[in-house]
Amino acid sequence: MSDRRAELVELTTRFVDAFNRQDLDDVVSFFSEDAVYEDSRGGSHTGPEAIRAAFEPLLNGARGKIHFDGEDFFAEVETDKVMASWRLHMEVDGRKMSMRGLDLLHFEGDRLVRKLAYCKSASPTLD
Repeated sequence: MSDRRAELVELTTRFVDAFNRQDLDDVVSFFSEDAVYEDSRGGSHTGPEAIRAAFEPLLNGARGKIHFDGEDFFAEVETDKVMASWRLHMEVDGRKMSMRGLDLLHFEGDRLVRKLAYCKSASPTLD
């Protein structure tokens, strides 16, 4: 395994761990100052404060304990990109639920510059 691939694995593992600990400060610390997070509903959030606001509802405990279990992982070392698929387990209004999704992560050094999130839904959400 190349050194950069090992770094990407380690960065992604630490990033997911921050979510599983529901540590909002740690999650946000991974993003660069001009990072973009595109959520699974089509919203776009630029910069750490906007990204913090986007993640707070998931991480503040209102939905109970959350946990991401990794499924597949691909790293493209030449472009510093990672595809990590997952299953999210959480509690909504006292009901346990899970859903599958994936993140496309683009790193520069040890910082995320772009996170694109996608998830499966039983039915499309129409706005």
